Amino acid sequence: MNSFELMYSEKLKTPEQALELIQDGDYMFSAQAGGEPAAILSHLQHLKKTGVKNTTLNTCLPLQYYEAFKDPEMQGVMSHNGWFFSAALRDAHTKKMVSAIPQSSTSVLRKVMDRVRYEKRRPVVLATVSPMDFHGYMSLSVSAIYERDLINQGALAIVEVNPNFPRTFGDTQVHISEVAAVVESDRPIPISKLAAYTDVDAAIGKLIASLVEDGSTIQLGIGNIPNAVAAELKSKKHLGIHTEMFTETMVDLIECGAVDNSCKGLLDGYSVCSFTMGSQRLYDYVNNNPSVLFKSCTFTNDPYTIGKNNKFVSINATLEVDLTGQCASETVGYQQWSGTGGQSETVQGAQMSKGGKSIIAMHATYKAKDADGKEVLRSKIVPFLHEGATVTTSRNDVDYVVTEYGIAWLRGRNVAERAEALIQIAHPDFREELRAQAQQYMIW
Repeated sequence: MNSFELMYSEKLKTPEQALELIQDGDYMFSAQAGGEPAAILSHLQHLKKTGVKNTTLNTCLPLQYYEAFKDPEMQGVMSHNGWFFSAALRDAHTKKMVSAIPQSSTSVLRKVMDRVRYEKRRPVVLATVSPMDFHGYMSLSVSAIYERDLINQGALAIVEVNPNFPRTFGDTQVHISEVAAVVESDRPIPISKLAAYTDVDAAIGKLIASLVEDGSTIQLGIGNIPNAVAAELKSKKHLGIHTEMFTETMVDLIECGAVDNSCKGLLDGYSVCSFTMGSQRLYDYVNNNPSVLFKSCTFTNDPYTIGKNNKFVSINATLEVDLTGQCASETVGYQQWSGTGGQSETVQGAQMSKGGKSIIAMHATYKAKDADGKEVLRSKIVPFLHEGATVTTSRNDVDYVVTEYGIAWLRGRNVAERAEALIQIAHPDFREELRAQAQQYMIW
């Protein structure tokens, strides 16, 4: 047994024993999405037995609805803040068991840590890592959003070591000497399947692909429309990847030769991302693959970093756009639905890039029920955002908006020109009404 193995064995604990390291007032950060340490989070209610008070858990897109998230007896023991809501957090929010922190991905950690230090609280990071190597290093695996940054700032690190998680490179390396406690598990890595896309998604994908030139650097999100876009990009040449989320469709683009990362201008030869989640094929691809570089989102999503890439094209989705170009991408009325994530920053960064473009994509309509319970079609292009809606991308920053009916390029246009361009890509059934509303409310 070498010294690192001895150190590891001395720090090995059960989930309950690891949680007993938590002290009054600690501010715990859970790794994002697939990187969340489920073996630890599933035992959070043990904090009720330890007697600690006034701790906080900060999550970002949690995949499971842990019992502690909905247990009213946790109040006073642990509060819960969310940076990016999932279905679980949307339900917990109705129970007043979680509150959202308004945020942009590159600044939220700095701002929250300012608050933590001001309140003299101890930061704690909870994360999943791949097994330790001979030199004592573990990998943060599928998420490098902010976990390494926290360790750099002195956070107490409690990690779940799981052999089913890939070893990745970049801002992911954690040495056993930096860790306070190790919990072992063998749970399966979270798997998600590619979403099948519709003919409407395919139409939007074709329009977006027409804006992507050979040699562009791309950022794609998750969901039907990004998947449709990726399918249309397979005929492109010399694309590069600089994105928050590395997806299976990007593996497709690399393997078919559309992506070679040769023309990026920043970190040529590497696909750069902050986290990944998807199929076993995707995890197998990133495992021990030095060409996929996982960087903190404080780097990846920084508009100035993005702007150093050539022909950067950001592709993001939204829920609603008003006639001046404001985008509500994270709330449905008053209801917090997701989070800002990197949208506002990738929008800005793309337009700082030489030849760059920022694209907001959405279906032109959605289905809802009227007062009589009858299903009706409604426009996502509206004169005003719904009451309570949060502006994710301001009208000052919006560039291209794409629906299945066309492309509206808003850059440099006045309000009257923007309104008309957006009306032209709205569903035909709503265009006359939108023009009348634009006149009524002086949207010119």
